[in-house]
Amino acid sequence: MTLIATQPHLGLVCITVSKEVRYRTITRKRLLDLSEEGQQRALEDIYRDNIQTLDNALRYCEREGIKLYRMPSSIFPFADEPFGLAILEKFKETLGRSGRRATERGIRLVMHPDQFVVLSSDSENVVANSVKILQMHADIMDLLEQPRSPWALLEIHGGKSDREDQLVARIAELPEAIRSRLCLENDEYAYSADEIHAVCVRAGVPMVFDAHHHIVHEKLDSYDHPSVAETLAKARATWPDPAHQLVHISNGREGFNDRQHSDLISVMPSSYLQAPWIEIEAKHKEDAIRGLHGWCEKVTPAAA
Repeated sequence: MTLIATQPHLGLVCITVSKEVRYRTITRKRLLDLSEEGQQRALEDIYRDNIQTLDNALRYCEREGIKLYRMPSSIFPFADEPFGLAILEKFKETLGRSGRRATERGIRLVMHPDQFVVLSSDSENVVANSVKILQMHADIMDLLEQPRSPWALLEIHGGKSDREDQLVARIAELPEAIRSRLCLENDEYAYSADEIHAVCVRAGVPMVFDAHHHIVHEKLDSYDHPSVAETLAKARATWPDPAHQLVHISNGREGFNDRQHSDLISVMPSSYLQAPWIEIEAKHKEDAIRGLHGWCEKVTPAAA
């Protein structure tokens, strides 16, 4: 593979360690304890505040030179229900302005729906709920006027293992607003990098490669194992626009193969010099990104 012409863009995940980017939420119990009028007022307040926080996050990213921002799945609690979605749609003009601001500033917006999204489940109820959650994420992206393409990706894991046929079939049935943005990521247990790549090829969706999940699943002792660079290249070929390829990185907390994320990133795969976009999945968020300034210069082309 040829090295990319520019350095990879590093992405911020959801919140900052500081209190600069923090979102409000509410529990289901607390919401349901309120009257219908109280529920509406509570969600309106939270949605309004969280849109402002999103704008703050975009300003923060612009100030720090961060070109990718993963919005939290819980940014608009209960927007997966008709009641919540109707309230969220009242903010259509404001959300559209926020999304356009991100586009104007060159900041890519992505989302990673939570672990309850399991399209490969044996339970039709779980699958239906998964589609409902994905639709909420697609609605948010639409309201933010983000494109229906993997640029504004909605990324999930494969879910229940040994269910490739069902996963491919259910992806094919998804509404266009979801499917056009959907990407699949390898994990430590159910779907290896090779397995999720095969699903992506069959389903016609891009693969988000996570090098740490890969080394944990395969019990490797280095990010520079040949399979890391090989899988990065295979994953890139699944992207309609290779320049939009997104990957993840984290380090083990207690040891190299620890699945728990460390506070910072001390080791990067040298092949990630070829990754256009990298989400930094470290506990100390912005501190980890700052600690990676200049890492490209420390990796020689021969090692990549």
